[in-house]
Amino acid sequence: MRVRTRSLTTLTAGLLALAVVAAACGKDKTSTGSEGGAQKGTLTVGSTNFTENTIVANIYAGALRTDGWTVNVRPNLGSREVVAPALQRGDIDLYPGYAATDLEFWNNNAGQATSDAKATVDKLKAALAPKNLTALDPAPAVDQNAFAVTQATADKYKLKKLSDVTAVAGQLTLGGPSECPTRPFCAKGLEDKYGIKFKSFKPLDAGGPLTKTALRNGDIDVALLFSSDSKGFVLLEDDKKLQNADAVVPVIRTDKATDDVKTVLNKVSAALTTDDLSALNERANVNKEDPDKVAESWLSSHGFAKK
Repeated sequence: MRVRTRSLTTLTAGLLALAVVAAACGKDKTSTGSEGGAQKGTLTVGSTNFTENTIVANIYAGALRTDGWTVNVRPNLGSREVVAPALQRGDIDLYPGYAATDLEFWNNNAGQATSDAKATVDKLKAALAPKNLTALDPAPAVDQNAFAVTQATADKYKLKKLSDVTAVAGQLTLGGPSECPTRPFCAKGLEDKYGIKFKSFKPLDAGGPLTKTALRNGDIDVALLFSSDSKGFVLLEDDKKLQNADAVVPVIRTDKATDDVKTVLNKVSAALTTDDLSALNERANVNKEDPDKVAESWLSSHGFAKK
């Protein structure tokens, strides 16, 4: 959610984004629907760079294939700062978003997101419309930023809620994705809402294995994780309500949002729950199953797989 600078920095970022997308093409998964060989067209689904988003991207892609579309998946393209411009350029046609986070990204941190998923998605649609993009129906599945510590750290500093961190933050290191210091639901939000100023920040990944390993090993004291994927750690209560409920929601180019595509994606979203996210994350991150296979299993068990 950082405000991007212009001139050389913007040009460099744009070239980097193109390079990332181009590199990802070599790892794309392309599959063709099988509705009697009559194809409806081609769609490209992208994802940000964490496991859950990759799994959900493959779930949406698989359901579209079953409906007769040829679908390319470009996983792990990078942060939203990379994926969102790729969507606008048409390098991808849709990605799985998170209602509150996406709204605040696209509206330049205007503070419009709330805990009401439908109201937040309505505002997201309004922010996306001038960009020829739209958001579809939100899923019951909700994930959001969560700040976690080990049990040992919780016991040492008597930490149960984020307000408890304020007094000891000067002794602690926060770990998270590189964009965390400027995002209103990450380090910047903690400082603005709670007055939390950490001793230092360590750039890692987005709630993934690097962050979790660093937390377990004591290389960081507090980690940005995701509420659906934080097993084994102590989640600190967000007692001042910094976070808004981040319902999963497909963000798609308007010209690709046909009635057929919307029907398929909305049906998938309606079936996707928060418990599903937790189970899918555990299979991929703990059991080390391939995200593609995890997605295929969910599609099969929910009636969206090819017959």
